[in-house]
Amino acid sequence: MADTEEPGRSWLLRLVIAFAFAQGAVSMARPAVSYRALSLGADERAIGVITGVYALLPLFAAVPLGRRTDHGRCAPLLPLGVVLIAGGCALSGTAGSLPAMAAWSGVMGLGHLCFVIGAQSIVARQSAPAEQDRNFGHFTIGASLGQLIGPIAAGYVISERDGALARTSALALVVSAAVAAASFVSLWRIEHRTAPDARAAARADKVPVGRILRTRGVPAGIFISLAVLSATDILTAYLPVVGEHRSIAPATIGLLLSLRAAATIACRLVMTPMLRLLGRTALLTTTCLLAGLLCAGIALPVPVWAMATMLAVLGFCLGVGQPLSMTTVVQAAPAEARSTALALRLTGNRLGQVAAPASAGVIAGVAGTAAPFVMLGALLLAGAGLGMRGGRARTADATPAVPAPAPAPVPRSELPAVNRNRT
Repeated sequence: MADTEEPGRSWLLRLVIAFAFAQGAVSMARPAVSYRALSLGADERAIGVITGVYALLPLFAAVPLGRRTDHGRCAPLLPLGVVLIAGGCALSGTAGSLPAMAAWSGVMGLGHLCFVIGAQSIVARQSAPAEQDRNFGHFTIGASLGQLIGPIAAGYVISERDGALARTSALALVVSAAVAAASFVSLWRIEHRTAPDARAAARADKVPVGRILRTRGVPAGIFISLAVLSATDILTAYLPVVGEHRSIAPATIGLLLSLRAAATIACRLVMTPMLRLLGRTALLTTTCLLAGLLCAGIALPVPVWAMATMLAVLGFCLGVGQPLSMTTVVQAAPAEARSTALALRLTGNRLGQVAAPASAGVIAGVAGTAAPFVMLGALLLAGAGLGMRGGRARTADATPAVPAPAPAPVPRSELPAVNRNRT
């Protein structure tokens, strides 16, 4: 009989806190890496390569890490991820060349991948099916908090005055390493200590990636996650460009981006009542549809107050896609390969982080800076269609077969006499 140890009822809260620190460190370090590279003489192309390495390196590790997690414990990936994040941040701050910056950026990305795969797998394993939407929603609050606070902290520490960019960007990276290390405080007794099931391990090794990707619901979940994350990344990268063209002050753009992140947090706090009111399919489809229209609307020359309103509603809608896409993938994938399916979802996210900005750059160069938002609108509208189609398919699969009606009982008065008189 397997030895078990309960992690306590507060495991999800502690996981959210740890994720907030880890995500905050990464969100603080990524702009600091760009500023540090600029101080070392990097041009736009070099910064693009360094940024791409962060997303590309984890592509090769995602599926093996998912396989390992499917037939083992999830918790060891969390401290490993924190160590890699903190090490990548600190060593980026002391790097003296652009190739070294790229290498440590890749280490940071690998650490973030390790942490997220381990954390998502814990939520999937330790949540009852009826609680997965709620728990994934609460889990992603940690990411939203980190995305809200990290860039603000980086901007506070980094300064270009008096040629201090090299020193202050390095300081920001060291501070981000300390922020990552703070997540260790919440990583105790998060996972149920259970002995691995050898038969489940053997089955997990036999589930090919192709079969997982062909499972109904998994491709839709991956695509929706990719579309939502691409929208968040491109919004962060290109809204300053739009602001420059429309003479909107950088401080105002920063407040608009913070408003978007705050609306995402608010969405995830009320995820449970929204699910109870609308259901998963209707909520996912409606928010993707509305987010697509709002992304396209940002391309219009609207005043700042209208843009703020659109970004607040957009942030609220984007808060739905990530947690519900996690649940969609977890519940659709084979039970013995759920961590691998989550790793494939993260692989799709990383591909989106590489391909979407590159595509947006090409489109912006040809059609103007507002054009990438129209592209995002099309992506999210496609995600809404996939969400609706997947919901209909799940409903059809869940509809039970109608049993044949039972024969009506024969009245006692109509039974043969031999039967009526039998005792």
